[in-house]
Amino acid sequence: MVRRTCKGVRNDGLPCGAAPMHDGELCLMHDPEHADTVAEGRRLGGTNRKREALLTTVHDFEGLGSIASIMRLLEIAVADCLGVERGLTRARTLGYLAQQATKLLQVGEFEERLGAIESVLGERLPLNEKGRRR
Repeated sequence: MVRRTCKGVRNDGLPCGAAPMHDGELCLMHDPEHADTVAEGRRLGGTNRKREALLTTVHDFEGLGSIASIMRLLEIAVADCLGVERGLTRARTLGYLAQQATKLLQVGEFEERLGAIESVLGERLPLNEKGRRR
């Protein structure tokens, strides 16, 4: 797997090397479309604000409210991990992330199957005194 890197150049003349935006060739810092966001982040300072802009703008991450968004977080973590020098720690981390992704896929599959079962059985089961299906 080839790791994509930003086509921008750092102030010292070296290639940027950061991960590019999801749908482009430049990272957040070098993309002219996001110059205002970067300038505002620099003005406000603080790591948390910069991380939030990075996660929402570059990685299309919207939180942990759904299986799809959690899977997106795992994808981001795997991509970042693949950019780290090879070694035992990286191998363990990738194994752990793969294990978590497998669990998440199982939960998603169970949710779909349960939803299908409930939609069929829900029509057949009578309501109890509280208005719930038995």
